[in-house]
Amino acid sequence: MKYKKHLYWFFYICLANFSFVVSAQNIDIQKGWQYREAGALKWYSATVPGEVHTDLLNNKLISDPFYRDNEKKSQWIEKKNWEYKTTFLVTPATIKKVYAELVFDGLDTYATVYLNNQLVLKADNMFRQWRVDVKKIIKSGKNDLVVVFQSAQNVVDSLAKKDLPFVIPDNPRAYVRKAQYHFGWDWGPKLTTCGIWKSVRLETFNKKEVEKVYKVPHQYELVQDADTVGKSFYFKIDGKPVYMKGANYIPSDAFLSRVTNAEYDKVIATAKDANMNMLRVWGGGIYESDYFYDLCDKNGIYVWQDFMFAGTMVPGDKAFFDNVKEEVKYQVKRLRHHPSIVVWCGNNEIDEAFKNWGWQKTFKMNQKDSIRLWNDYKRLFQDSIPKWVKEVDPNRPYVSSSPLLGWGKPASITEGDSHYWGTWWGLEDVEVTLNKTGRFVSEYGMQAMPNYATTEKITIEEDRHLYSDVLKAHQKAGKGFNKLNSYLQRYFKDTTNVKTWSVKDYTYLTQCLQYYSFKNIIGIHRSKAPYNMGTILWQLNDCWPVASWSITDYYNRQPKAAWYAVKEAYRDDVKPVIDLTRPINLKLENPQITFIVNGNKIVLKANKEAKYVWIDIKGYTGRLSDNYFDLKAGEQKTISIESPISKPIITITSLYDVLKRNK
Repeated sequence: MKYKKHLYWFFYICLANFSFVVSAQNIDIQKGWQYREAGALKWYSATVPGEVHTDLLNNKLISDPFYRDNEKKSQWIEKKNWEYKTTFLVTPATIKKVYAELVFDGLDTYATVYLNNQLVLKADNMFRQWRVDVKKIIKSGKNDLVVVFQSAQNVVDSLAKKDLPFVIPDNPRAYVRKAQYHFGWDWGPKLTTCGIWKSVRLETFNKKEVEKVYKVPHQYELVQDADTVGKSFYFKIDGKPVYMKGANYIPSDAFLSRVTNAEYDKVIATAKDANMNMLRVWGGGIYESDYFYDLCDKNGIYVWQDFMFAGTMVPGDKAFFDNVKEEVKYQVKRLRHHPSIVVWCGNNEIDEAFKNWGWQKTFKMNQKDSIRLWNDYKRLFQDSIPKWVKEVDPNRPYVSSSPLLGWGKPASITEGDSHYWGTWWGLEDVEVTLNKTGRFVSEYGMQAMPNYATTEKITIEEDRHLYSDVLKAHQKAGKGFNKLNSYLQRYFKDTTNVKTWSVKDYTYLTQCLQYYSFKNIIGIHRSKAPYNMGTILWQLNDCWPVASWSITDYYNRQPKAAWYAVKEAYRDDVKPVIDLTRPINLKLENPQITFIVNGNKIVLKANKEAKYVWIDIKGYTGRLSDNYFDLKAGEQKTISIESPISKPIITITSLYDVLKRNK
């Protein structure tokens, strides 16, 4: 009898649990999708989540936009409208649920949704989750779902034209709530996508879920106190000041559906292994996936989280503000439980841009329009967004813009966070940092070419000379090669005959330049603590193969030379090193480097001092324990190979070798 009683309760509990589980049913709608150019006859298979460019690529209707100069051959895609369709099955039991909602976690961007030939949704924000009640529309059996995407480029162009002569600087992209980097950047391609970029499902349930009580993960006090020279700017976490060492993070791919959890693992590992403790999620990209923030939580990496606004003023109409309000509240609620996030920031560089970038002159702005733009800016970033954030996350600090002061202003060195671009954009020497270190430097950088293996991957032999059209297509920075050459001239080698150099040697020298710059700038920043309490370099990663400020390469997230410099410069167990002797002033002799391979170890030795020793293993996509290092005369150094390979083909290059080849 006792046994039967226990058995009864066992079945009762199981039944109760089963009933709880089935009270809510989700039907994933991610299979069977097809797409076509709007109005075309033929449909092609599509992937959801995805975007139209990757669907075209998967169906072999376009060539790889990253290869050679194919980017410009793909521009027609953004001017078209695109349709997606699928069918999904609903059971009679599902139909009986009290509620039925169609949920899109991400639609990019202007999307009209039809269910069983009925219009159910018009979406206009890539950063919002879209829910719609479809209880009266779904039916038992087969259901037809169609999503029509309107060209975002055409829409913003039309909106900008409609507002003339009033102009919102500096790009029509200001009108759309879409990843701004999709419209091109000085490190990224112009590939303005559309598509169902996150998951889609039908949720059915009998009772609406009560919102969980939010608990603050930590105590967060961004400290900005007046002192004898200006104002401090540093973070206290649970009452303890933390010196932040990190990098700016951009989206890891031009096509977001390709950023898998495995890719996030690689990217966050490149930050963690370089001894970083902060990433700034830059405001021209996206609010990242939950998995990204989970990895930051797990690895002790703090997050400076921008809202997704970068380098443009904003519309001031009610519809735009209402749209942003829903975006902000949704994203903050989604992310606020992550202990890694330590600050919300309204935007990237808009405050500075309006005051210092000459927009008023460039766009021939009258005083009335200028005042209108500035008032709309203040209303959104200084009044509305902080209020909306406080409603759902009252304990984290908020700053309206990064930075508040441009790098040409003396006060940018004594207060607030600083984007110091005197080096690179201002063509100032690296050594200027000794006198121009801000309280918290949240952007600074030096460019370098991508790894040479990447250049080989995206070019053919005839492209591999300076300055071929294809190489220029993968250098997006204004006068980028001129700036690189200016720094090479000062720090490494006379560039008068630079066009005669091989691209491989040019790549090596630009990466050595980036190594030298980051090593010394970081060393200077850290040596000035506690005056300076943060050094966040631009940038950690790339979204495609390109010459950029990134310290890692797009393919396989491989380190560039500077990654090894940053890894050493961010170590806590050593005093910051500042080696300001310019390599161009060194008297180098042939180091006569020898090496042996022993399992997963490479043992090197030099007869004379060697600078920037680069170990290149053909076809190897892993990391080395060190690279681009110096070897003293007679010194022996052992390098570990992350993942051993049989019969490695190894080339050893030093600065002496490259300079000798290019006399």
